[in-house]
Amino acid sequence: MLAVSSLDAFAAGEAPAEKAPDTMQARVLGCAACHGAQGEGTSNDYYPRLSGKPAGYLYNQLLAFRDGRRKYPPMNYLLAYLPDPYLLKIAEYFAAEHPPFPAPSPITADAATLALGKTIVNSGAASRKIPACIACHGAALTGMEPAIPGLLGLHSDYISAQLGAWRYGTRTTLAPDCMHDIATKLADRDIAAIAAYLASLPAPENPVPVAAGSLKMPLACGTVPNH
Repeated sequence: MLAVSSLDAFAAGEAPAEKAPDTMQARVLGCAACHGAQGEGTSNDYYPRLSGKPAGYLYNQLLAFRDGRRKYPPMNYLLAYLPDPYLLKIAEYFAAEHPPFPAPSPITADAATLALGKTIVNSGAASRKIPACIACHGAALTGMEPAIPGLLGLHSDYISAQLGAWRYGTRTTLAPDCMHDIATKLADRDIAAIAAYLASLPAPENPVPVAAGSLKMPLACGTVPNH
């Protein structure tokens, strides 16, 4: 039928419809509309930086949106019928991109809030069994291969929203869901402080995630293999 239709179109003086090119640039056009051409993020608080994050992390998030573990209708719809290998290629593409980091947002939090955020990020809160963010995300907060993301270059409101989503179960991942376990122990003030402090930090000197196994993680996470 396709061949007949093409011949009919030719006979009628119409050019047969051309297929869209299946290049990586074409595949990621839908991503670039919100996240930037290189996944660098935009001024919109809720469209985060993708570039440079470990491919395993990005792949896990694409699967989570497709399969409903993360709920955001535009992403759920966009990814609904895309197969695993296709999503893996997209993840690898953005992981290999390294555009400059944006300048940190203007600091609006007070000194006490920033101090609390710095303490939790770097030291945790042992009395509440809250590990330091750097224990899993690295001393420079650039993440760890293959599946732990960097935390820099993100807006405060985005970080706060994600911690809230983990706390209330609207963002989930494979069991054991370590971020849910951590987020449920955070008070509202803790979340605001962590988000404000992380958003205030400058770009890292070396944005590359540390090698797999570089950190002895304080708890098991379902998305980190062989932990």
